[in-house]
Amino acid sequence: MAGAVVPGSVSAGLRAMFLMLTPNESSFQKVEDVPQYVQQATPFFVGLMVLELVVGVLKTGASVVTISDGITSISAGMISRLPLLLMRGCELTAYMYLWNHYRLVELPWDSAWTWWFTFLSTDFCYYWVHRFAHEVSILWAAHQVHHSSEYYNLTTALRQSVTQQFTSWIFYLPMALVAPPSIFAVHIQLNLLYQFWIHTELIRDLGPLEWVFNTPKHHRVHHGRNNYCIDKNYGGILIIWDRLLGTFAQETDKVVYGLVFPIENFEILYVQLHYYWSLWRKSNTFDGIGDKLSTFFKGPSWKPGKPRLGDHDDNPKVTGQEVPHDPSWSLPLQVYVVIHFLLALGTYHDLFENKMMLSQLTILGMAGYILLTLTSLGFLIDQRPTAAVLEMLRCVVTVTMQRYGFMKPLLPSLAVPTEAFVSLSLLYWVLQGFSQLLSIKRKAD
Repeated sequence: MAGAVVPGSVSAGLRAMFLMLTPNESSFQKVEDVPQYVQQATPFFVGLMVLELVVGVLKTGASVVTISDGITSISAGMISRLPLLLMRGCELTAYMYLWNHYRLVELPWDSAWTWWFTFLSTDFCYYWVHRFAHEVSILWAAHQVHHSSEYYNLTTALRQSVTQQFTSWIFYLPMALVAPPSIFAVHIQLNLLYQFWIHTELIRDLGPLEWVFNTPKHHRVHHGRNNYCIDKNYGGILIIWDRLLGTFAQETDKVVYGLVFPIENFEILYVQLHYYWSLWRKSNTFDGIGDKLSTFFKGPSWKPGKPRLGDHDDNPKVTGQEVPHDPSWSLPLQVYVVIHFLLALGTYHDLFENKMMLSQLTILGMAGYILLTLTSLGFLIDQRPTAAVLEMLRCVVTVTMQRYGFMKPLLPSLAVPTEAFVSLSLLYWVLQGFSQLLSIKRKAD
């Protein structure tokens, strides 16, 4: 099987986004033969986001995404995949170990029945991954990253957690007793890819498909902070699990997106990790060890005397008039942030493309640079007092990486302009940094 279509072709890549691959072209005997569907989907992600942006402007007269929120969402997606530079995904690693040592039945890898069984099983397990991520606070600490945007567009789909992958693998292990890892490796990717296109407000209703499939209409509810939206519509590809298990909600009132208590922050490490610190502080307000532990293992709204999942009594009332957090910042700074973000995105792409040819030390260094850049740009968007100093240090690192060939221009013809732009950026922030230090010194005197 898998001989009818070249796995890396444009046709296969685009159809993989919408679960339109056939068992014949996406069944493989070995895990090593399974295409990197998610990595190959980058051009389709970009193309669909641009299409949504254009259609949104034509349809509503306004942009569906802001620079600050869009960059934060894409940055979260980039960070969530950095661990894959150093190890295979936790889900596949654990799955293969259980399959190799404890499988009960070996379903044939080249059977369409095996393909469809694995598709349904993967989606059903994802439902429980997703549900537990909402109903257990320590798991919600990871998953809240995906819900932290107050916007709902295709960039929101990329806003993923770096830590959720370290626990989600547990839920797929029962499948490893019977289904070949190579088929699971296909479906764990297809399940993720399908969920990209449903993060949009431009598609309103898909008619009869709404009964079976998860759609933009259903998933908008899932991202809402209205009371009727909370902890609903967990499905990945299919919505039937929610309908059967009592977690389905139809879209009615205008959906207001984001966390119940919006974070109003674009600093990427804060977006990723702030809830862990919040849980720790919450647990310290309780005296008994049982209540302290319950803080982490019961629902995010739980408090002593409340049911396991808590309730919505303390939630801010949603009126439908809420305006997403969108700080005012100058156009030149926006252009600056976008250009440096694109340079970091190019480095990120090169890193994943060439990781097999790079040393572990080089990979760590380049990953560190990407993390530093995304953090510093978040500081600039938030206009933090320390942003100038951090950006000055980042520009020093950027110039060094350019000097030693670890950072390439977006296009060969832009090599000289890119070097000049980065050098001028460094000069500007050196002057800004010294200006801030002199200002602090004057105040101290």
